Amino acid sequence: MGIMHLWDTNTVIYYLQQQFPPHAEVFIDQLITQSNPAVSAITEIELLSWKTATETDLNLIQNFIHDSWVFELDQPIKSAAATLRRTYSIKLADAIIAATALVFDLTLVTRNTEDFTRIDKLKLINPWNQ
Repeated sequence: MGIMHLWDTNTVIYYLQQQFPPHAEVFIDQLITQSNPAVSAITEIELLSWKTATETDLNLIQNFIHDSWVFELDQPIKSAAATLRRTYSIKLADAIIAATALVFDLTLVTRNTEDFTRIDKLKLINPWNQ
């Protein structure tokens, strides 16, 4: 089965720290049975630069990244991110993550839906609401 979801950085952190409420954990477990997690290169960078990460956290992060599909910053993503920034005045990281989801027709899995709700055609899922 192909990749259908793009995980936002906050989703990965909640997953790695096992901080999901039970119903959200069930939802995330279902996503993982469908396909390996997929993240933007920006999420990879944000995870690796997490300031309060312990050595154990960094090992978990590196293992997660190794087991995930990472979408690199190719020209279609960069162009779409620039358009999103101009159109919606959003942060660069959010624009790149949203652009990645749009370019590859993926549903963005995030708790921070308010950061993305104004973006036309972007499909969102908040695990806490499942």
